[in-house]
Amino acid sequence: MTSPSNPARVRLEPHPADPRLGVLRLDRPPVNALDQSMWDDLAAVAAGLHDDGSPYRAVVLTGGPRHFAAGADVTELIDLSPADFDRRNRVLQGAFQALATAPQITVAAIDGYALGGGCELALAADFRIAGRSAVFGLPEITLGIIPGSGGTQRLRRAVGAARAKDLILTGRPVPADEALAIGLVDRVVDDAFGAAVEQGLGFARGPLALRYAKQAIDADLPIEAGLALEADLIATCFASADARAGLRSFVANGPRRATFQGR
Repeated sequence: MTSPSNPARVRLEPHPADPRLGVLRLDRPPVNALDQSMWDDLAAVAAGLHDDGSPYRAVVLTGGPRHFAAGADVTELIDLSPADFDRRNRVLQGAFQALATAPQITVAAIDGYALGGGCELALAADFRIAGRSAVFGLPEITLGIIPGSGGTQRLRRAVGAARAKDLILTGRPVPADEALAIGLVDRVVDDAFGAAVEQGLGFARGPLALRYAKQAIDADLPIEAGLALEADLIATCFASADARAGLRSFVANGPRRATFQGR
């Protein structure tokens, strides 16, 4: 699947190693600044992940070896009226929320700069793997605005309120090693894309239960409501063909030998 309006800038395509693993690639040289056409494309691609017919079980997000995404294209924002900006910002916020809540497991491979909207895109992924050149930041405060596509909410959940305030209120850059130390990323490696693909391939072959486990974890409910959701979701899992295959395989062959079909 390619983006609807500009295939060269936002692409979602199957990985050659396994067509169940999608690669969502941003490609707008030189720094992958997100112009508004890309906001629309990201929204359309993210919505497609929620379709029952989507072929993907996992998705790797990447911007290439030098720049993940350097945030929104500020030159397009200068002349927007407050009302137009509000309308357009909600498109990008909605796109990232659709990515965050997609049934697929998502892994962001971050090399180079992930700033502003680029950092917010990375935060929308289930896992974040950084290259050693990666630099993160939410510098909106230096422009007289605040993060508006999930940054204030997802960064706090990732690193805690105090660290989120430090990064957002100063707008300072965060190198990869510090990002790892504070929990902004899960790993720092030499080859972020290769590591993300390896992880994504494991999820692509995984069971239907992955998406239900993600749904239960991400629900962020009070304990009573969370337990009720968990009970509903395990009942749904138990009724699946995957559960039948997994339970029978465990009895017959021991753990971790089942083959799942995702249904």
